[in-house]
Amino acid sequence: MTDFHREFHPLEPFLPENAEVLMLGSFPPPKAKWGMNFYYPNFQNDMWRIFGLVFFDDKDHFLTIHKEAFDKDRITAFLSKKGIALYDVGFEVVRLKGNASDNFLKIVQPIDLYAVLDKIPLCRTLVTTGEKATHTLCSLLPGNVKKPSLARFENVKLNGKMYRFYRMPSSSRAYPKSLLGKAEIYKRFFTEIGLC
Repeated sequence: MTDFHREFHPLEPFLPENAEVLMLGSFPPPKAKWGMNFYYPNFQNDMWRIFGLVFFDDKDHFLTIHKEAFDKDRITAFLSKKGIALYDVGFEVVRLKGNASDNFLKIVQPIDLYAVLDKIPLCRTLVTTGEKATHTLCSLLPGNVKKPSLARFENVKLNGKMYRFYRMPSSSRAYPKSLLGKAEIYKRFFTEIGLC
């Protein structure tokens, strides 16, 4: 590993003060893949199409008027209204290949989870959006926290507070499930926690 390959997280955590949910991915893709300066910035990633289907029955809801990019302002306004925080589990990483694949992402230093949670005191739900994020979050939790089954949760106690820890499918198109199939799983999750 050389310093040339090390990357630090390029975004501040998105932490609305009313956040009841913290969604955690692994790490943003290389900047060349970004279509906006925010989380899930790759236009080929389906997270914001999933959100559009779940909350508005419209996969294009969070696209710009010409449907060529995601609308960051609309996304952040919606997340703030709903109380959904976003961050990633990796603070410092090494890409073993020059792509966005979690299979070739080594997390050198994870985030300070407790510092993040201190900034969103209403949060009681943690949700990971992929296998790398799930594995890393498990390593940050105390004791023997079992990895949740897909779209299920495990209870976890952190700093005297109880949280539900959910594991969701990746929004990457490399994940072997259709957009509608993923949206259905996310809709069940958001309904279960009372946001949908």
